[in-house]
Amino acid sequence: MGEQYSEDRDNLQDLLHLYEQLKQGSGRGYLEEDSFERIILHFQDQEAFDQALEAAQWAVDRFPYSAMLKIKMADVLILLRRFREANSILDEAKLLDHRDINLYILKTEIFLALERPEEAVLVRDESLELFEGEERIELLFEMADVFDDYEEYERVFECIREVLIAEPTNEEALYKVCFWTDFTGRNEEGIRLHMEILEDHPYSELAWFNLGAAYQGLKLYEKAIDAYQYAIAIEEKFDYAYRNMGDALIRLRRYKEALEALERVTELTKPEDVIFEAMGFCYERLKQPAQARSHYRKAVHLRPEDSRLHYKIATTYHTEGQWERAIRQLDAAMKLFPSQPDYNRLAGECHTRLGQWQQAIDHLAIVVKARPKTAASWDALIQCLFAAGAHTEAEVQARHAWLATGEKPVFLFYQSAACFASGQTMNGLRLLEQAMEAAPKQLKRFMEVFPEALQHPALVDLLARFKRRRSF
Repeated sequence: MGEQYSEDRDNLQDLLHLYEQLKQGSGRGYLEEDSFERIILHFQDQEAFDQALEAAQWAVDRFPYSAMLKIKMADVLILLRRFREANSILDEAKLLDHRDINLYILKTEIFLALERPEEAVLVRDESLELFEGEERIELLFEMADVFDDYEEYERVFECIREVLIAEPTNEEALYKVCFWTDFTGRNEEGIRLHMEILEDHPYSELAWFNLGAAYQGLKLYEKAIDAYQYAIAIEEKFDYAYRNMGDALIRLRRYKEALEALERVTELTKPEDVIFEAMGFCYERLKQPAQARSHYRKAVHLRPEDSRLHYKIATTYHTEGQWERAIRQLDAAMKLFPSQPDYNRLAGECHTRLGQWQQAIDHLAIVVKARPKTAASWDALIQCLFAAGAHTEAEVQARHAWLATGEKPVFLFYQSAACFASGQTMNGLRLLEQAMEAAPKQLKRFMEVFPEALQHPALVDLLARFKRRRSF
């Protein structure tokens, strides 16, 4: 093979030398059409497009009736973004040979580049009437690539669909159509297409798989699972069918069955982080935190820079009440994303459980800063401040929370409780009365953070008045 490459290279150098002599008017040799084609391709490969165009012009001047060389010249003009010139050259080529596939591919590209997609589609449809068999299949695949390059994704799907209509068992098309069905959301068409294929080719595992994927795209998970099971019955080592079936079973909350499918994936393919992560999720939902943690650890070994995996390990420790171990995992997650609110929220809760008030407050303050309009963020911080005995700060934060969350009454209760706890009885009564007017059922939130409330006679009188008022 090396000798062949060396011979081809030497031959190309001879052609380039002869081409230079011809340009200078000193050569006596003769270049054939295919020799000019090689020279043009060489300059294109070198991205020397001006030289490629010059060579193409020389070639067309010498072979004015060569459709192939005109098409090559149009190709170079397209690379130089001289689309209208390229289209004119292709019109000339079409008069000479209207059955060259490249002519239609390049015309399609020109119209797409000129933002005239309707004309591009007309070119495609015209060309499909001219070709049959392998030529038609090749043309459709090439057209699909062109439409893909110009982000005309619906047209890509149509081209691949046409391949399958002509050749239902074409493996390349079956692989590609699965992606494009999902990408374009044309799942209903995908279902019809593959059901038609399966009528005549019931043992096509790829068609069954694609049918399942299309059902899954419509969230018809039961039907998707049935289709995947047919695919697996035909090809028992079809790992992607097990993978998708696992996902569908998770969506249906059938976690034990999902684990069986995902376990089969691990047996058939090399270890993958996403599979271990999915298995960890299933075990977590089955309330088996140790097993969940084991699989999350396998995932993090393969994807160590994913902070979410450290967080998920932390949640399993949190479930078991292992606060310190949870914090170590959260520290690893927060080294990667220090201000991530979910990580800081859980870290705050773990430090609270350990009575490490300052660390807890610091983390929960980060959550509030990230989610200032979320009542739950403020709630966690304020409750932590009460638990730490920081009543003055709790009152300040409760006031901020009341304003930030659109004056939610719960934060009036917290302000009142903080005032009572810090000896500001009159302010506490005023705020409590305001809170009771707004949302009396939330009094329990007041009692949770300030259970000593019933030791204050003035507060007891206020609550009694509200009780009498409600009884009338």
